[in-house]
Amino acid sequence: MGPVEYAGERLVLREVECAHADALHALYGDSRATRHLPFEPRTREEVVRIIEEARASAAADPRRLYVLSVIDPEDGDVIGVARLHVEHDHPHSAEIGFGLRPDHWGRGLGVDLVRLLLRFGFKEVGLHRIWGARSPDNIASQLVMLTAGMVEEGRIRHHVRTPDGWRDSIVHSVLEDEWDGRRLD
Repeated sequence: MGPVEYAGERLVLREVECAHADALHALYGDSRATRHLPFEPRTREEVVRIIEEARASAAADPRRLYVLSVIDPEDGDVIGVARLHVEHDHPHSAEIGFGLRPDHWGRGLGVDLVRLLLRFGFKEVGLHRIWGARSPDNIASQLVMLTAGMVEEGRIRHHVRTPDGWRDSIVHSVLEDEWDGRRLD
């Protein structure tokens, strides 16, 4: 698969680029956006390193990691990030991660983003299972994943170490034969 550019009705997923560093720092560097993540807000330099690592992983064969900028097709702005990590030992299963800049919250774009990421995973990557984990306190992500068609599987206790200590994770998933991709075609 060449460089990713994958369009939905309201969003486009595109390979991260160094030119996206400021826009992605607006997400990764914002304490509201990272509140439920296992790390403190990132510096711009850390965001540049994330982009460099993502670009290097895009050349792997087979490719296991997709870190994609979320683009608003109306103005071309980078408004978020989407991540799909194919499991090494189970290459038909992948974990997703996603985030939008806070100035784009509350518009239903999170659901569109997850649906687009699911479509990409099932149709382009050929996955059978896609899952995501969230903080138990992240109700917005819970609603996004449920509305996008994922089901809540359960809790992994002390799954993630955060700056404040150990945190549980709630896992959501969807299987290829459960997914209703017609909503996106």
